[in-house]
Amino acid sequence: MEKPKSPSMPTTAPTKFFSEVATELRKVTWPTRQETTKLTAAVIIISLAVGLFVGGLDILFVNITTMLFK
Repeated sequence: MEKPKSPSMPTTAPTKFFSEVATELRKVTWPTRQETTKLTAAVIIISLAVGLFVGGLDILFVNITTMLFK
């Protein structure tokens, strides 16, 4: 009985790979500075809100468990 062949990874020369990467990066539509600033601010605000929410839950659960097991 013959063993099944495992799929092999295609080989690509590093120069060809980086050339193709550069070609693809030229096709990207990059955001403007204003869009980047707005989106960065949104990420920071949402991260702070989630952090405060999770921190509040942590404090709440610590207080509840302290009261229960005192």
